[in-house]
Amino acid sequence: MDIESIHHEERIFYPPKNVIEKANVSGMDAYETICKKFADNYEEAWADLAKELLIWEKPFTKILNEDNPPFFKWFEDGKLNASYNCLDRHLNSQPNKIAIIFEGDDGVVTEISYKDLYHRVCEFANGLKTLGLELGDRVIIYLPMTIEAVIAMQACARIGLTHSVVFGGFSAKSIQERVDDAQAKLIITADYQFRGGKKIPLKSSVDEAIAMGGCDSVKHIIALQRGKDELVLGSNDISWANLIHDQKNECDPVFVDSEHPLFILYTSGSTGTPKGVQHSTAGYLLHAMNSSRWTFDMQDEDIYWCTADVGWITGHTYVAYGPMAMGVTQVIFEGIPTFPDASRFWKIIEKHKVSIFYTAPTAIRALIKASEVDMTTDPRHSDISSLRLLGTVGEPINPEAWMWYYKSVGNEKCPIVDTFWQTETGGHV
Repeated sequence: MDIESIHHEERIFYPPKNVIEKANVSGMDAYETICKKFADNYEEAWADLAKELLIWEKPFTKILNEDNPPFFKWFEDGKLNASYNCLDRHLNSQPNKIAIIFEGDDGVVTEISYKDLYHRVCEFANGLKTLGLELGDRVIIYLPMTIEAVIAMQACARIGLTHSVVFGGFSAKSIQERVDDAQAKLIITADYQFRGGKKIPLKSSVDEAIAMGGCDSVKHIIALQRGKDELVLGSNDISWANLIHDQKNECDPVFVDSEHPLFILYTSGSTGTPKGVQHSTAGYLLHAMNSSRWTFDMQDEDIYWCTADVGWITGHTYVAYGPMAMGVTQVIFEGIPTFPDASRFWKIIEKHKVSIFYTAPTAIRALIKASEVDMTTDPRHSDISSLRLLGTVGEPINPEAWMWYYKSVGNEKCPIVDTFWQTETGGHV
């Protein structure tokens, strides 16, 4: 493979006709109509989408405030709630529809409906309310890729708390830096996460971060017990189970201003001190929902799977918020693609009939190499015919990997959306 083969590819691959006909954006004419609408009056175009897609407790009358660039404000006199838009909106139309299919590292599968997820979010939100937290208080979430991670994020949003998720692979120092900068009052964590057949401690990293100093803002730590070992709690620690014990499974949402901070997500700090990127509620949620609809062409019957962790922006937008607002069923997987072998992704797709699959070129290249070493892990040995659309994220994908993805995974019938964006944009550009 030389540099020319990586950077030059001139072939064009068109989506199948039946895919185009059924798509939310059904062909170039529809696409050009959208582009013209935004070019003619982008404020009205965004306002129309906000009215169409989001549920408002108080409708906005102001679309865009440009008085203090670059701090633009969208829909600033409106009020809404992100959790309401992700959960409550589905309770009448599809309460028993599966919201999340969770597959653990050990292969055990748990399914939860939109109604049951709503109740669990409400229980946890009611528990959080007992801790004396106020609107806009910051909460650090340091959890594995589980249903509980989504519950914690949605519960914070439900009562107007601003969450900041820390990737479960980050160190105690990373936690300490984020707690100190955000002045977080609460940390939500678990005793362990399970990856690649290994039990990896999490709460001990939180305890280490607290011991470093600079975390005086933290008043409580909530710990989820996942392992069989006894959960060791400090004087300000609360077990997840005790927090939700006897809590009601209904919790009125706190409707917040459109510009209310939904979350802060820190950059990885690869070029210096991690920098917190703050996203507001309305503008972010609108883009999360609409880009899920347009980029991934999400339909009611889809089984969607994004392999990103919620510790990254991809996991925020295209796991915790966008798909939930769209009301699709999605897969969440805690493990890694090569355990117990490199066919794990394909077996999950086969088992759960995944129709939309979104992953990183790094994972694709690793699975290509693995299939060359062990042909039994090749995706063509699994029935992945349920797939109808593929996506890539996180880095450019070279033509060789793209072609393998297109042929071996998509069977030359799945369009590939190669998404470009960053933490700062909150969603696809």
